[in-house]
Amino acid sequence: MPAEAVKGMRSSLCLLGALLGRCGEIVMEYPGGCVIGERPIDLHLKALEKMGVEFSEEDGRIHGIARKLHGACIRLPFVSVGATENVLMAAVMAEGETIIEGAAKEPEVVALCEYLRCCGAVVEGEGTERIWVCGGKALHGADYRVPADRIVAGTYLFATVATGGEAFLEEAPVRQMDDILYAAEQMGTSCSITDGGIYIQAPGRPMLLEKVCTEPYPGFPTDLQSAVLVANTVGDGNCLIEETIFENRFRVVEPLNRMGADITVLDERHVLIKGVHKLYGKQVEAKELRGGAALVLAGLMAQGETRVSGCRFIERGYENICKDLRELGARITGV
Repeated sequence: MPAEAVKGMRSSLCLLGALLGRCGEIVMEYPGGCVIGERPIDLHLKALEKMGVEFSEEDGRIHGIARKLHGACIRLPFVSVGATENVLMAAVMAEGETIIEGAAKEPEVVALCEYLRCCGAVVEGEGTERIWVCGGKALHGADYRVPADRIVAGTYLFATVATGGEAFLEEAPVRQMDDILYAAEQMGTSCSITDGGIYIQAPGRPMLLEKVCTEPYPGFPTDLQSAVLVANTVGDGNCLIEETIFENRFRVVEPLNRMGADITVLDERHVLIKGVHKLYGKQVEAKELRGGAALVLAGLMAQGETRVSGCRFIERGYENICKDLRELGARITGV
């Protein structure tokens, strides 16, 4: 796997299990992507080693060989969406049964299991802490509709909250967004659930949340922590945000403070926000996906013009964020 295909995106690591299952051997660069914490890959490698993969390092690259990929009982020491997905894709090709204990429950994992089943795999237990796979079955092509993205829906929801607007999020995955909707409603927003999605009506000035704590699903998602942080910069009162998943997810604080926010980093897991009257447009730089999207939200809130560089990060997670926001009334252009 060439360096340019791997170093730019962390999720390229999830091809490790799939390609070992198909090819039996792989050489790849260490994955890059957004800098939001250490996110060691040891969890992935140790799990795959239990399935018969031998790893070594050659010239700073990972070399994996699976002479005979076999099922195993794998207990993940902490919840990891990526590691769960990697083991799943190796397990469907491995001989015998694989049990993943401590599996991630995220909707994205559930969708992957549903898709693999459509392709002929035998998978049970998705959405719980224990997933069972009977591997070695012949897989085939299938038709599958990718579910709506709860993080994209949540980003546009908090954009609406932050600007005091109203929007209809068509086909939003309502059942996956309980904690997200609860946070928005605590900020004074009306969220009406309909058969077709969510209708949002936000007050002109949001009420600040007292505390937000990120958690694995079904808790408040770490991928929306930056968006809810931005939405809580303007208003009355204080908001404490606790990040429990990644230890370097407050890189957005410095540019927000330059825009007029009052945010104090207490430690690598906590920030305290004191609401201000308004934000002001500045030149800022996105250094990772979700923080970059949050800076776009800050630009929508701010008085004057905001320019956000580093758009390559943002474009990883949104099909066309500028078009979507323009359709909601924003004056925004990709350059």
